[in-house]
Amino acid sequence: MKPVNNIKIKNGMSVNELVGQMNLTGVLGAGRLGKAVNICEAMIKDRDCRVFIGLAGPLVPGGMREIIIDMIKSKWVDVVVTTGATLTHDLGEALGYRHYQGTANADDAELYKKGFDRVYESYMPNKIYEGMEDFIAKNFDNLKDKKSIKDFLWEIGRLTPKKSILKACYENKIPVFCPAISDSGIGLMIWGQIARGKGIETRAFEDLKEIIDIAWTAKKTGFIYFGGGVPKNYIQQAMQFSKKASYGVQVTMDRPEPGGSSGAELREGISWGKLSPKAKFVDLICDATIAMPIIYAALMERIR
Repeated sequence: MKPVNNIKIKNGMSVNELVGQMNLTGVLGAGRLGKAVNICEAMIKDRDCRVFIGLAGPLVPGGMREIIIDMIKSKWVDVVVTTGATLTHDLGEALGYRHYQGTANADDAELYKKGFDRVYESYMPNKIYEGMEDFIAKNFDNLKDKKSIKDFLWEIGRLTPKKSILKACYENKIPVFCPAISDSGIGLMIWGQIARGKGIETRAFEDLKEIIDIAWTAKKTGFIYFGGGVPKNYIQQAMQFSKKASYGVQVTMDRPEPGGSSGAELREGISWGKLSPKAKFVDLICDATIAMPIIYAALMERIR
């Protein structure tokens, strides 16, 4: 057995050096975070590996947007799967709106009167929806003929006036999937156009062929989940058509006991043929807004 090494903090140590110290503990949250960085580094550096990233939860309201954009621009990931809410918050910021620091103890009725929507401690101005409605209405003719959700999202990325997650995916030709796009502000804006009698060609099932094809043709696959939900399951089911994932990192605060996908341990995927029994993988129980900046900062030092 290896001893648990004590973390030694030095003046001026880098994030990567700190993560290295955490990894040497080998146990608990510190050890798992260190292992998560090691596995992320291994799958990104493995030229045969296609890396899938799942994004769920309030990552944009929580200040993670720039990190996500940078990971895409660096081409550390080959496939992005996310929620409609994440893309709604992202598009709102691309249109010039911001999220604001607040408190979870606020009077929600008062926030409603003042036009703010609360995401725990982060506030979003409700006017985002007005700007989004104008944007979708103005550009609907460019969007309506896109056959797949991925192509629909790439077109939004192309049209956004400022940098965004979707623009980064479009410019770097990274496939971005959002199987539950109708469950979002963007979905509501599209429905609003349909309700006015306009038609749209986008097909909900079209993306399955592409994401399965990516998994099927890859020599190796790996995945990184920040949060669970639809993005995690969408990637997991694609893994059933791969050669079983060789790498896996999951960052979640959910529990496995209720049996839901978001809290399911990664090793459960071995029984489904989604994860190789020989895979390098780790479950990190941590708030994604804590783990993501540390993981990314450490990887920046390791991957040039």
